[in-house]
Amino acid sequence: MYEIEVKAAFEAAHYIDGYAGKCARLHGHNWEVVAVVHGEQLDRLGMLIDFKVLKAELKKVLDEFDHRFLNELAMFKEENPTAENLARTIYKLLGKSEIFNGAVKLYAVKVQETPNSCVTYHE
Repeated sequence: MYEIEVKAAFEAAHYIDGYAGKCARLHGHNWEVVAVVHGEQLDRLGMLIDFKVLKAELKKVLDEFDHRFLNELAMFKEENPTAENLARTIYKLLGKSEIFNGAVKLYAVKVQETPNSCVTYHE
Protein backbone atom coordinates (compact mmCIF):
# COMPACT_ATOMS: atom_id res chain seq x y z
CA MET A 1 0.00 0.00 0.00
CA TYR A 2 1.33 3.42 -0.96
CA GLU A 3 0.43 6.56 0.94
CA ILE A 4 0.94 10.02 -0.52
CA GLU A 5 0.56 13.36 1.23
CA VAL A 6 0.38 16.87 -0.14
CA LYS A 7 0.24 20.09 1.83
CA ALA A 8 -1.45 23.41 1.12
CA ALA A 9 -2.47 26.45 3.14
CA PHE A 10 -5.05 29.19 3.34
CA GLU A 11 -5.85 32.13 5.59
CA ALA A 12 -9.27 32.66 7.11
CA ALA A 13 -11.05 34.04 10.15
CA HIS A 14 -13.64 32.46 12.41
CA TYR A 15 -15.02 32.42 15.92
CA ILE A 16 -16.46 29.59 18.01
CA ASP A 17 -19.99 30.47 19.06
CA GLY A 18 -20.69 29.42 22.64
CA TYR A 19 -17.05 28.85 23.54
CA ALA A 20 -15.96 30.08 26.99
CA GLY A 21 -12.66 31.70 26.11
CA LYS A 22 -10.72 33.79 23.62
CA CYS A 23 -11.82 31.71 20.63
CA ALA A 24 -15.35 33.08 21.05
CA ARG A 25 -13.99 36.32 19.58
CA LEU A 26 -13.28 36.85 15.91
CA HIS A 27 -9.73 35.76 15.08
CA GLY A 28 -7.78 34.35 12.17
CA HIS A 29 -5.41 31.52 11.37
CA ASN A 30 -2.93 30.53 8.74
CA TRP A 31 -4.49 27.10 8.26
CA GLU A 32 -2.33 24.28 6.90
CA VAL A 33 -4.01 21.29 5.31
CA VAL A 34 -2.57 17.89 4.46
CA ALA A 35 -4.44 15.53 2.16
CA VAL A 36 -3.49 11.86 2.45
CA VAL A 37 -4.36 9.37 -0.29
CA HIS A 38 -3.53 5.71 -0.59
CA GLY A 39 -3.65 2.88 -3.06
CA GLU A 40 -1.83 -0.19 -4.29
CA GLN A 41 -1.80 0.16 -8.07
CA LEU A 42 0.88 2.34 -9.67
CA ASP A 43 0.45 3.75 -13.16
CA ARG A 44 2.78 3.03 -16.09
CA LEU A 45 5.15 5.75 -14.84
CA GLY A 46 5.39 4.15 -11.41
CA MET A 47 3.16 6.72 -9.68
CA LEU A 48 0.08 6.26 -7.56
CA ILE A 49 -0.94 9.79 -8.46
CA ASP A 50 0.97 12.81 -9.70
CA PHE A 51 1.67 15.15 -6.76
CA LYS A 52 0.82 18.07 -9.05
CA VAL A 53 -2.68 16.68 -9.75
CA LEU A 54 -3.45 16.08 -6.08
CA LYS A 55 -2.14 19.53 -5.07
CA ALA A 56 -4.32 21.17 -7.74
CA GLU A 57 -7.44 19.39 -6.48
CA LEU A 58 -6.71 20.34 -2.88
CA LYS A 59 -6.10 23.96 -3.92
CA LYS A 60 -9.51 24.07 -5.68
CA VAL A 61 -11.20 23.07 -2.44
CA LEU A 62 -9.17 25.42 -0.25
CA ASP A 63 -9.82 28.38 -2.55
CA GLU A 64 -13.41 28.30 -1.22
CA PHE A 65 -12.08 29.12 2.26
CA ASP A 66 -9.13 31.40 1.52
CA HIS A 67 -9.42 34.92 2.95
CA ARG A 68 -12.98 34.27 4.09
CA PHE A 69 -14.91 34.62 7.31
CA LEU A 70 -15.74 30.95 7.80
CA ASN A 71 -18.80 31.53 10.00
CA GLU A 72 -20.52 33.24 7.05
CA LEU A 73 -20.15 30.28 4.69
CA ALA A 74 -23.32 28.28 4.05
CA MET A 75 -21.59 25.02 5.05
CA PHE A 76 -21.08 26.41 8.58
CA LYS A 77 -24.51 27.95 9.16
CA GLU A 78 -25.56 25.02 11.37
CA GLU A 79 -22.23 24.28 13.07
CA ASN A 80 -19.14 26.08 14.28
CA PRO A 81 -16.20 26.20 11.87
CA THR A 82 -13.91 24.39 14.29
CA ALA A 83 -10.76 22.67 13.05
CA GLU A 84 -12.65 19.37 13.42
CA ASN A 85 -15.61 20.48 11.31
CA LEU A 86 -13.29 22.10 8.79
CA ALA A 87 -11.27 18.87 8.40
CA ARG A 88 -14.46 16.85 7.79
CA THR A 89 -15.82 19.43 5.34
CA ILE A 90 -12.58 19.56 3.35
CA TYR A 91 -12.47 15.75 3.31
CA LYS A 92 -16.02 15.55 1.93
CA LEU A 93 -15.41 18.24 -0.71
CA LEU A 94 -12.08 16.81 -1.83
CA GLY A 95 -13.52 13.31 -1.86
CA LYS A 96 -15.91 14.34 -4.66
CA SER A 97 -12.98 14.87 -7.04
CA GLU A 98 -12.79 12.70 -10.14
CA ILE A 99 -9.16 11.84 -9.32
CA PHE A 100 -10.46 9.27 -6.83
CA ASN A 101 -11.34 6.61 -9.36
CA GLY A 102 -10.92 3.42 -7.40
CA ALA A 103 -7.14 2.96 -7.66
CA VAL A 104 -6.52 6.10 -5.59
CA LYS A 105 -8.56 6.64 -2.44
CA LEU A 106 -8.72 9.65 -0.17
CA TYR A 107 -7.63 8.44 3.23
CA ALA A 108 -7.49 11.50 5.51
CA VAL A 109 -7.38 15.26 5.79
CA LYS A 110 -5.33 16.93 8.50
CA VAL A 111 -6.02 20.55 9.43
CA GLN A 112 -3.42 22.44 11.43
CA GLU A 113 -4.85 25.51 13.13
CA THR A 114 -1.66 26.56 14.90
CA PRO A 115 1.89 25.16 14.90
CA ASN A 116 0.95 23.10 17.97
CA SER A 117 -2.68 22.14 17.24
CA CYS A 118 -4.10 19.94 14.51
CA VAL A 119 -6.89 17.48 13.82
CA THR A 120 -7.11 14.58 11.38
CA TYR A 121 -10.37 13.35 9.84
CA HIS A 122 -10.84 10.07 8.01
CA GLU A 123 -13.66 7.64 7.42
